[in-house]
Amino acid sequence: MKVAVVTGGNKGIGFAIARGLCEKFDGTVYLTARDETRGLKAIEELKKNGLNPKFHQLDIDNLESIQRFRDYIKEKYGGLDVLVNNAAIAYKNAATEPFGEQAENTVRVNYFGVLETCKALFPLLRPRARVVNLSSSAGHLLRIPGENLRKKFVDPNLTEEQLSELMKEFVESAKKNTHSEEGWGNSAYVVSKVGVTALTFIQQRKFDCDERPDLVVNAVHPGYVDTDMTSHKGPLTIEEGAVAPLHCALLPPGVKSPRGKYIWCDKKEVDWISGPVPSQC
Repeated sequence: MKVAVVTGGNKGIGFAIARGLCEKFDGTVYLTARDETRGLKAIEELKKNGLNPKFHQLDIDNLESIQRFRDYIKEKYGGLDVLVNNAAIAYKNAATEPFGEQAENTVRVNYFGVLETCKALFPLLRPRARVVNLSSSAGHLLRIPGENLRKKFVDPNLTEEQLSELMKEFVESAKKNTHSEEGWGNSAYVVSKVGVTALTFIQQRKFDCDERPDLVVNAVHPGYVDTDMTSHKGPLTIEEGAVAPLHCALLPPGVKSPRGKYIWCDKKEVDWISGPVPSQC
């Protein structure tokens, strides 16, 4: 039996992606969430619509939770066919926490949480599996002001370990309040999502050398969506925000492109390095 997993699926874009997979994916769909009560409530809502998702608790900011989920999927199904890394956090513009604290928490969840989830679940991916890393328009490289930093991100030989060191360097500079002069800019969310996008390219390079055929991962900007994360300022519905992620999650076997790309909300590939950054959605 094929299995699909959506992290952070109890609301917003993650919920819409889980719903879309229930409708279109030929297999079992797991809606996961950090909070079990909220997750089960989301499951009940989908069941009212005649859908049949399953729930499992998963907090990507908790290694024990990640490992419990990995062990459960491995024991029950023996493998995984679709993984949508949607779970993330974002501080509001009016947040009063020190920027160093915001940077540490945002990068820990949005980058390192995704990384640890992938490390745990990638060994379970079956041939022709599809992975979608939810990025953002904020995840475009040009959102990083420093040219020297951008050069490090685009190094074709960049490793996961080196990328993780870059993420740690940002957090340290944020704590010392030197992040702006070092070229990082003033958004921890931007840095975390640039990290996720860069991670995607590294992961696809590894997949291309994997003995399991046709493994594909893409980073997707879902659009500016009406969710809690955007304080409901986004013009798109959660269903519209789920379009591009679902497209990448359901790519057919043997697809030539996109593979290891940065995909916009209109399902088109965007030049991550040089731009331009599209203005729509």
